[in-house]
Amino acid sequence: MSEGLLDMVVKPVVITDYDFVKFKELFYKKTGIKFDVSKRYFVDKRLVERIEASGCSSFREYYNLLRSPEGMKEFQELINVMTVNESYFFREEYQFKCLVKSALPEIVSRKKDTKPIRFWIIPSAAGEEPYSIAIYLLEKWDGIDKWDVELISSDIDTKVLDQAKRGLYSKRAVQYVPEKYLRKYFTRTADGYYQICDDLRQSIRFTRVNLCDPNETRSYRDFDIIFCRNLLIYFDDVSRRLAAETFYDALKPGGFIFLGHSESMSRISSLYRIRKFSEAIIYQKPLEEL
Repeated sequence: MSEGLLDMVVKPVVITDYDFVKFKELFYKKTGIKFDVSKRYFVDKRLVERIEASGCSSFREYYNLLRSPEGMKEFQELINVMTVNESYFFREEYQFKCLVKSALPEIVSRKKDTKPIRFWIIPSAAGEEPYSIAIYLLEKWDGIDKWDVELISSDIDTKVLDQAKRGLYSKRAVQYVPEKYLRKYFTRTADGYYQICDDLRQSIRFTRVNLCDPNETRSYRDFDIIFCRNLLIYFDDVSRRLAAETFYDALKPGGFIFLGHSESMSRISSLYRIRKFSEAIIYQKPLEEL
């Protein structure tokens, strides 16, 4: 092969050990998510895909792009491929039972205004979580006819937020939805997907937010209920404490936060009161500031 043709051959991008360390430090700084060595194959594969898609020829060039103002859009694309967003409807339903049987009755019992009861659901994933809560409130909560409800659902991944707004789901995603709810709230499409009804799609406000950026979370305030399930497991101890403080500031006094079954606020922060209901253990911001 001639020297000219050799120059035209594109060398494959290789992520070195040093590159991996530099990347995971930058990603952690920006998102609070830390990748360990066990995730190396997952990270390298997606990193190489984004380097090639961006037109960069090496990790160093791509790394410099990510750190520049011009790289903000690319960093978002990288976040979208690096975050895991698989979910399904009615996941850990026992917590929804706790919501309607214990948490909400306590909230309304001391409510002295007519303002909506406000929910913040983060992460949104593709909308399975907030839509599940909306359906459960409509079907199981007696107070739905007496109180206005505001549902805000957030995620750092813009692609899954777009999916959530479309509200189109596979059979696997809705496998635990009772048949009567499927008929009531979904329409079966010609290609076998399930389209959630327009009324529910319009009832939820989807927003993009980075939980680890105080500038982005500062406007999220005065919530009665927060659902943050199976997100903090991807954070280290420092990021978990920062998230706990962010949620504390976002909640009204007496408000509740629901975590995933493997997550424990008592191991993260002493700010919250542990509440053991018959349906589930959840966490409460004290009625009086600590």
